[in-house]
Amino acid sequence: MDTAEFVLFAIQKTLKHFLYKNNVPIDVQAHPGKYTIENRYGLHSLEISTCDFDDIAQYRASAMNVKGEISAYASLVVKRYKGEIDASHLHAGTFSMPLSLGVTPHGFASRFEIKFIDKFEVMFGREGETMSLGCTVVISPDIKRFKPDIEWYRNGVLITPSKWVQMHWTGERASLTLTHANKEDEGLYTLRVVMGEYYEEYSGYVFVRDADAEIPGAPGAPLDVQCLDANKDYVIVSWKQPAVDGGNPILGYFIDRCEVGTTHWTQCNETPVKFARFPVTGLIEGRSYIFRVRAVNRAGVSLPSRVSEAVAALDPADRARLRSKVSLLAIIVTEEEPAEGVIPGPPTDLQVIEATKNYVVLSWKPPGQRGHEGIMYFVEKCIAGTEDWQRVNTEIPVKSPRFAVFDLSEGKSYCFRVRCCNSAGIGEPSEATEATVVDDKLDIPKPPGRIMPTRNTDTSVVVTWTEPPDAKELVGYYIESSVVGSGHWEPCNNNPVKGTRFICHGLVNGEKYIFRVRAVNAAGLSEFSQDSEPIEVQAAIAAPSPPYDITVLESVRDSMVLGWKQPKATGGTEITGYYVNYREVIGGVPGKWREANIKAISERAYRIENLKENMVYQFQVAAANLAGVGTPSLPSKPFKCEEWTIAVPGPPHDVTYTEVRKDSLVLLWKEPVYTGRSPIAGYYIDMKETEAKEEHWRSVNEKPLQKKFLKIAGLTEGVSYVFRVRATNQAGVGRPSDITDPVVAETRPGTKEVVVNVDDDGVISLNFECDQMSPNSKFVWSKNYEPIEDDSRLDIDSKGGKSKAIFKNLGEDDLGIYSCVVTDTDGVSSGYTIDEEEMKRLLALSHERKFPTIPLASELAVEILEKGEVRFWLQAEKLSGNAKANFVFNDKEIFNGEKYKMKVDQRTGLVEMIMDKLEDKDEGTYTFQLQDGKATNQSSLVLIGDVFKKLRDEAEFQRKEWHRKQGPHFVDQLGWEVTDECNVMLKCKVANIKKETHIVWYKDDREIMVDEEHDFKDGVCTLLISEFSKKDTGIYEVILKDDRGKDVSELKLTDTGQSPFCILCVLLAALSATDLKIQSTAEGIRLYSFVTYYVDDLRVGWVHNDTQIRYTDRVKTGVTGEQIWLQINEPTPQDKGKYTMELFDGKTGHKKTVDLSGQGRLTKVNYAHFFSDRARVLGGLPDVVTIQEGKALNLSCTVWGDPTPEVSWLKNEKSFVSDANCILKFEAGKNVSFTISAVSTHDSGKYSLVVKNKYGTETSDVTVSVFIPEEEQENNNENKKTKA
Repeated sequence: MDTAEFVLFAIQKTLKHFLYKNNVPIDVQAHPGKYTIENRYGLHSLEISTCDFDDIAQYRASAMNVKGEISAYASLVVKRYKGEIDASHLHAGTFSMPLSLGVTPHGFASRFEIKFIDKFEVMFGREGETMSLGCTVVISPDIKRFKPDIEWYRNGVLITPSKWVQMHWTGERASLTLTHANKEDEGLYTLRVVMGEYYEEYSGYVFVRDADAEIPGAPGAPLDVQCLDANKDYVIVSWKQPAVDGGNPILGYFIDRCEVGTTHWTQCNETPVKFARFPVTGLIEGRSYIFRVRAVNRAGVSLPSRVSEAVAALDPADRARLRSKVSLLAIIVTEEEPAEGVIPGPPTDLQVIEATKNYVVLSWKPPGQRGHEGIMYFVEKCIAGTEDWQRVNTEIPVKSPRFAVFDLSEGKSYCFRVRCCNSAGIGEPSEATEATVVDDKLDIPKPPGRIMPTRNTDTSVVVTWTEPPDAKELVGYYIESSVVGSGHWEPCNNNPVKGTRFICHGLVNGEKYIFRVRAVNAAGLSEFSQDSEPIEVQAAIAAPSPPYDITVLESVRDSMVLGWKQPKATGGTEITGYYVNYREVIGGVPGKWREANIKAISERAYRIENLKENMVYQFQVAAANLAGVGTPSLPSKPFKCEEWTIAVPGPPHDVTYTEVRKDSLVLLWKEPVYTGRSPIAGYYIDMKETEAKEEHWRSVNEKPLQKKFLKIAGLTEGVSYVFRVRATNQAGVGRPSDITDPVVAETRPGTKEVVVNVDDDGVISLNFECDQMSPNSKFVWSKNYEPIEDDSRLDIDSKGGKSKAIFKNLGEDDLGIYSCVVTDTDGVSSGYTIDEEEMKRLLALSHERKFPTIPLASELAVEILEKGEVRFWLQAEKLSGNAKANFVFNDKEIFNGEKYKMKVDQRTGLVEMIMDKLEDKDEGTYTFQLQDGKATNQSSLVLIGDVFKKLRDEAEFQRKEWHRKQGPHFVDQLGWEVTDECNVMLKCKVANIKKETHIVWYKDDREIMVDEEHDFKDGVCTLLISEFSKKDTGIYEVILKDDRGKDVSELKLTDTGQSPFCILCVLLAALSATDLKIQSTAEGIRLYSFVTYYVDDLRVGWVHNDTQIRYTDRVKTGVTGEQIWLQINEPTPQDKGKYTMELFDGKTGHKKTVDLSGQGRLTKVNYAHFFSDRARVLGGLPDVVTIQEGKALNLSCTVWGDPTPEVSWLKNEKSFVSDANCILKFEAGKNVSFTISAVSTHDSGKYSLVVKNKYGTETSDVTVSVFIPEEEQENNNENKKTKA
């Protein structure tokens, strides 16, 4: 392919340039190597390399600066060089002429077949939504190298891509997307597919309703905002009025403007204008603007319209000059040198081009005498008949030869004139205009007339009308519809339609509607027309299509019986009959057609009499309905009239299917007309897949069927099948019937089934619904697929899309298969089987509905309420608003009064009775009797003997409790707990406290004096007992009191038996136990633990390797002060293992464990050397040393161990090392010394000698106390006072 190049020449350097393809910016980076864009000294070029058919488009170059925008256009057409055509791409047999003689631009086919499938239908949307419509396009022949032209039209106008509209073509499917639908987008959309000189179209209507108003009752948004007559500082904005006024008349419109490149909107008029055109002044020359319009009524302001296209404020001459240069693909911008000193002459051709109640628009031509300098204008006005001229634009002259004059008095007449001005001065005025009355020159149109609705489809109606008289500048019409009797009107269109005919879509089938129309022009909307006559929404009917598959069912010497299939299209109403024609065929030449019947026949089988034996005949059949007789069928194949003498039966006929589902269907047929020489014995059904060959027919049943229907199951979903039926008698099996039309095994969306129902009166019925009915559809019920002729067993009731078969008295005579078919639909049908078991179920359910009981969610029960009241209640599962209850005590009805408070809540089903208190006379049986329509029920409760007494006592106790809680009271009674510091805290929780409430504590009837008053924080009162002991035993009592009453709570803490005191002491001891420690003694090993204080009731046990230790002289246990210990003298290897001290507080066991086996995770000791080799302090260190300050301290001792132990010192549990004050020595592996030459008070403390080797560790403690003599102490004190 060649390379294409576009060139744009521009001088001004401040211009910005942009390049577009079909209004889409060209992205060079997205197509590397495809496009080359260059700029050389103002010469801009676009180069497209290796052009192909995808490059066929309109290209646009745009230049822009602060004064405006200009564009240049060029179209690129890519043609194929004929010598490149590859003959292998041609379809065989398509051409018999040279390639140069092809009649289409592509040269391949004289005609293309274009089909639309998966088509878009009538669509409904709302403003702001995204809407998509499209079609799949099939083109034959398929020429891969050539693509069709896809064009979209709205109301016959070609649509181009924009930010509002996106188009897409995949090669198979064409789609159009409205990215943000507006009412301007409403209309008839047409998809046109063009192949050369041939094209096909498909159309569908798109409706766009108003978006929901932000203010309830506000009108819909205006639409189709356009800019007219733009000038340097002036533009006329026009729009169309909305169809929806929000229920209040529209008072006018506000016009807003926005400068392109900004987001700031400015309102152009202070008061609403009614006229749908408005001149906007005050624009800045060279700048571009967009506009929008809002409608206003008494409720508020509407949403804004879609914005207009941008318009530049330029002189029309400048704009025309710029447009004239577009085709040259070169733009030259120059500036004129101004010429001074020439006063311009008067303007010419001044006239009023538009006059309304709000403004007058003037237009004139510039003067011939004006020099080279630009000119401006002053506009003057005066009341007609006077010479009192007033300048309208007193401050700033206007630049445009257009001007809108506001602030005029309605109804008065004015004259106008214009003066020119420049730097040299103000010129003479123009000639004045004729007197102009300030009023609307364009009248609101009168209402349209003769509104005529006619049927169209089952959801649409065609409405026609006549144009109103003397109508001027009509924009279009709005049509509204209303369901008869509703009084509510809905708009049928939201964009005014041209012409006097419109199809109103989205109506409800079967409803009756009336219509009205009003006309629209810039002055406003007319009054509504008169309402049309009512019309029921039904599809228009047409004559049926031809019957088909004519066959001979029987033949004798002078007559033949024909059969045929029903037309595929019934024309929107049921077939009323058939007409048969026949003709002789002699020597292969057919004769003249003759009528076989004059009166229409209803069956699809007919005997034609008075034929000639051995003559060959052809037949044709035509169907008829209310619209008339349809087109006859094609002539049948020739049949010879001769006597059938075969013994087997003829073919069954009228083979049809119904109740098609994804895995089954029901096949129906009629018996053969010719039965053979013996009666029919049964039928065989054959089936195969539609595309399968003849040898793939297979029989469905092995034994002949006696009935003339069969439900065929086991089908494969989505597979197409055909069926046929053969009859059999004693002589054998006869010829098969004609095969059925193909049927796909599928359950279509929305398929409904027959549903059995038993109503509240026990009436049993079969119910079927259909939402696919045409206006002439009917429900046809059958039993065992035979028409129901006996109405003594069933009543049929059909209304709208629902039908009901009501059994009068269901019994054995009603057993069978019931089927319902909806005529004039695409096979809507369903069946229901009532066998003996189903009959019994339905009869039982019917009896339950005839004599119903009210189901109870709960039986009658009793409970005590907070105040000690007694509540009897039961709850029904459901009650209607008419339900009532009777209350019975000991077979006598009781009533609502002072003693009994009764209530029935139909909403919740709750029935209750409340008694203030129970007395002895209230012992007995209580019964609630319910009645709700026909339904009844009752429930009883027996309260006698111990049951009654217990309930009475509980009620009395609850009453007292309620009275107690009216004042300050205890929620949780007085109790105790042990704190983390092993102190005892008495606590209780209180409620209903106020500022004046007092709390008093007592022990053994003596008040406990508390240091500070309790603030009842968190509703808890506490009393802390530190270092709890036996002296704290006693009876504790706490009293709450104020002017409303008092409450008392008591706690006994005594040392008798299993009292709380004993339990508390034992628990304190057990919880305070420390971990087990090991101490080496001269005799052996001591295991010990300390408790805070020990009590005798604390049970202590020792366990060695899970075995209770038996105490001997060598192994002893005891308590020394708060130390619990186990002494093992002269330990042996048998003493290895895990030792556990068990403490039991009466409820819970507490364990402390140490492992002396060397295998545990705790202390690891090798008992083979423990006694002989473990590190020990043999002696020498005292427990306590008291020494005077300044004296020398020498301590020494002997240690032993094998291996030699490590020696370290601790002071007050911290590591301590030798320094100048204290000398620590360890000599000869056994002698340890501690020396301080002169002690001071800082040396006081606890010193620990720690010896350690691998067999054990031992610690020896010594406490050093350094004192100061009394005399020296007194001197020190006096010295301190003197210094002070």
